[in-house]
Amino acid sequence: MDRFDRMQLFTRIVERGSFAAAASDLGLARSTVTEALKQMEADLGVRLLERTTRHVAPTLDGRAFYQRCLAILAEVDEAENIFRDAQPRGLLRVDAHGFLTRTFLLPRLQEFLDRYPLLDLQIGQGDRLVDLVREGVDCVIRAGEVADSGLIMRRLGVITEMTCASPAYIERHGMPQSPDTLTGHVAVGFISSRTGQIMPLEFMVGDEVRYVTLPGRLTVNNSDTLVDLARRGFGLIQAPRYRLQRDVDEGLLVEVLAGFLPPPTPLSALYPQNRQLSPRVRVFIDWVARAFAEAGL
Repeated sequence: MDRFDRMQLFTRIVERGSFAAAASDLGLARSTVTEALKQMEADLGVRLLERTTRHVAPTLDGRAFYQRCLAILAEVDEAENIFRDAQPRGLLRVDAHGFLTRTFLLPRLQEFLDRYPLLDLQIGQGDRLVDLVREGVDCVIRAGEVADSGLIMRRLGVITEMTCASPAYIERHGMPQSPDTLTGHVAVGFISSRTGQIMPLEFMVGDEVRYVTLPGRLTVNNSDTLVDLARRGFGLIQAPRYRLQRDVDEGLLVEVLAGFLPPPTPLSALYPQNRQLSPRVRVFIDWVARAFAEAGL
């Protein structure tokens, strides 16, 4: 294992917080990883990592060395791409919401793979927040406002939202005419992965956003379950229009308060600062941005 290989290994250990995970990512034996790290510490004359039974974390010297390794590896990667065929290569790990991925990206995925034949793609799907560095993820696509997380953000578009309920629910509770007439209505609560709290319903009333918290006996943290419960008549929900429009067209759901739409939700790509020069990340985000733009987002 040469010096650059050891640098790559060290950065992966720091990012994954685990010798075993780093070994798995790079296709190495655990013993090889352990021995390479010992050799690196011996060569540098400093302790780079603190080990516990459950976690591995960099020392102060390790953090400084990690940042220098990232810069060096990025420069080497960029230089090599200039002088070879400039084709991005390797494994790209991304994470995006499942229904959004299936609606906008999977239909065009072959186009991306054909254009970049040396790239392999690992797609994670879920509603939860992802720790990109700790989990070794290169890029995530997320809807909603992004807190200052130290990540690089690229805005991809905005998603229109709508409020819906089942026909059976409307028959029981009536059709509200404005956010002020929601007394007596119930909602299926959705727990935000960002705050851990139930998200209120949001309505644009003129130029202002009106927040309404309705009672409800059911609370979920999965958007597919949220929509399924709405179809079954358990309450009002709000979700992206692309997610609900087919149900509305098929009569499974009814749009509610169409004159008081929820504010649109921004859609963004996020990636760690140490990935900002990666050709793999760059070409993926450019492709995703085109896919969403051509879909009208």
